[in-house]
Amino acid sequence: MSDTGEKRRAAFTRGLDAEAAAAALFEAEGFTILARRVRTPRGEIDLIARRDGLLVFIEVKARTSLYSAAESILPRQRRRIAGAAEIFLARNPEFAGLDMRLDVVLVAPNAAPVHLPGAFEAE
Repeated sequence: MSDTGEKRRAAFTRGLDAEAAAAALFEAEGFTILARRVRTPRGEIDLIARRDGLLVFIEVKARTSLYSAAESILPRQRRRIAGAAEIFLARNPEFAGLDMRLDVVLVAPNAAPVHLPGAFEAE
């Protein structure tokens, strides 16, 4: 296999591990993970979680440090996840009427995941 293929496979595995860490964090906070890697025409939602009347769309950022993970959060990702969330809600009307939030979880080796509730709402 080529070097590029190995790097892609390693990055994919790191992404799955980061999403699993984020899911565990939300579950520890009392959320139920409803979906993982939801693909829509507007983009992918890493995780969707629910606790009581709150539905959370979660972007997971895995980098070599928490600082670089935080730096990688860009306005275009907010637009992508918001658009994907709209499509998800249109496809799943049973969630209409719930409060919603767009969160980010930062993941880096040798560090506890960091949950940023409502991370995109100030933009």
